[in-house]
Amino acid sequence: MAEAKLWQKALAEMVGAFILVLAGAGVVIAMHYPIPPTSTTEALTLLTIAFANGLGLAVAVSIAMNTSGGHINPAITLGFLATGRIKAATAAVYIGSQVLGATIAALILWAALPSTITLTTHLGAPQLSSSITIMQGILIEAAITFVLATAVFGTAVDRRAPKMGGLMIGLALAAGIMMAGPFTGGAANPARALGPEIVSMNFTNWYVWWIGPVLGAVIAALVYDNLILGRKK
Repeated sequence: MAEAKLWQKALAEMVGAFILVLAGAGVVIAMHYPIPPTSTTEALTLLTIAFANGLGLAVAVSIAMNTSGGHINPAITLGFLATGRIKAATAAVYIGSQVLGATIAALILWAALPSTITLTTHLGAPQLSSSITIMQGILIEAAITFVLATAVFGTAVDRRAPKMGGLMIGLALAAGIMMAGPFTGGAANPARALGPEIVSMNFTNWYVWWIGPVLGAVIAALVYDNLILGRKK
């Protein structure tokens, strides 16, 4: 089968990011309706949000994997760029497509759901807890994205791995949200944060979800590519 054209890869990345944000941001909004969670429901809410995001990513990666590689995440794309697995121009197209897909999903959530709850939740955009600093937030996002990117390289890039679609990648995200959700939202994905931020016009601490995920993904990519795979450039 011939390799997909760049526009087809871009479309796959856009659709994948759309699916992730529609499911991930949508469940954040849904779990706060009609009232915010109480102390008795917070654990269930966190689990629901984690698995909705994880399942959304698993589906998105599985759909896009054979066309674009199923990055669905600017941080993952930059990890591929850092290891020479993708060209800069292609990476730019991927990232633009991911952000576009995420923004379209956020627009649909804004148009379809009650404005009272979409305003309260900022359309599911991740929020930084008042109990941690910005640097702690960046570190948390870097750590969980390191795990996510390692799952990508270990299950989707490494040819020795069993073919499981995006399942393990989705589970890695779900695990990250279970740990980081109360502190940073556990986005581990700049597009997942930026789409809802653009539509809700709420950019508070926006750079946390760029610096942290990109740092974590690039380190994970370089470690796996150079040390575990021992890939020669």
